[in-house]
Amino acid sequence: MEKTLLQQIREKELDAATKIESVRTETDATIAAAKTDAENLLCTANAEGKTASEEVYWREKGTTEARIVQLKQEAGLKAEAAEEKGKKNIPAAAAAIVRMVTME
Repeated sequence: MEKTLLQQIREKELDAATKIESVRTETDATIAAAKTDAENLLCTANAEGKTASEEVYWREKGTTEARIVQLKQEAGLKAEAAEEKGKKNIPAAAAAIVRMVTME
């Protein structure tokens, strides 16, 4: 028995609807997988970024602390040099003060 034109159209519509639903299901699965991959990439990137920033922080902190120690040592040496210079000038300064006070 031959199908009517309307029956043939309905079958084609049903086939098309089935194909569309199949493609929709595959697309939804692909989108869900892509979202999961994106979330995993973000987590990985965040973890790697945190690790890298911590490495930079600790390296720079060590460099800064070493520079602070160096500056303190340099300042100590300069202070000692100034103190020695001052000690050498004490007799001359005392003599100058005595001369000024006694008006000699």
